[in-house]
Amino acid sequence: MHIHELNPWRTLIALSAFVVLLVVGFLTMQKPLMAYQLTMDESIKELTESELYFYPWDLEAVIAKETDTIILFDIRDRFVFGQGHIPGAENLSANDLTKEENIARLEELKEKGFTVVLYGEDELQGNGPLMLFRQVGFSNVKLLLGGYNYYFQHKDDLYSTVDDDGYLKGFARFDYADMAAPKEGALNSGAEKKEVQVQRREKTNVAAGGC
Repeated sequence: MHIHELNPWRTLIALSAFVVLLVVGFLTMQKPLMAYQLTMDESIKELTESELYFYPWDLEAVIAKETDTIILFDIRDRFVFGQGHIPGAENLSANDLTKEENIARLEELKEKGFTVVLYGEDELQGNGPLMLFRQVGFSNVKLLLGGYNYYFQHKDDLYSTVDDDGYLKGFARFDYADMAAPKEGALNSGAEKKEVQVQRREKTNVAAGGC
């Protein structure tokens, strides 16, 4: 004899409660904040397309407010942003990119037809956030070539960068040649080594009457 035959009402109540829990769970399940729309291969292929990037000389029009459809987002932290940034840029730290309010802001800008240009300290810092946003459907997001470092080097004459491809090379974070160079006071491997003289101590006589 099965247990449900002994307590049919109890079994029915338990099943009903289980079904109610499933229904409540499905109804209250939160929709994912972001859903990937591009595969990794598609994202990597997209990196070779020129329309994905914003060129340094185009900043002139943005800074001069000759266009009102471009929004600059500085993804560096607030402290660095406070020390200097491109005029008119908003601070959207890389650590806060996926917060709900920031995603909502990006969705609003996309619906209104704005182009969002991300930039970090250099181009490398902006590649990750760019790929993330493009993967989840923000086709209006671009990356500033050269980043803030390149802008700062040429901010007095951005139009001159049209004939300069330095933004493609970036700036070295470390001077490896200087790091590898011999330092003053360092040991010279070619110096003559002095022979070490080892002197043995003489044994002392055991005191008379000792064991």
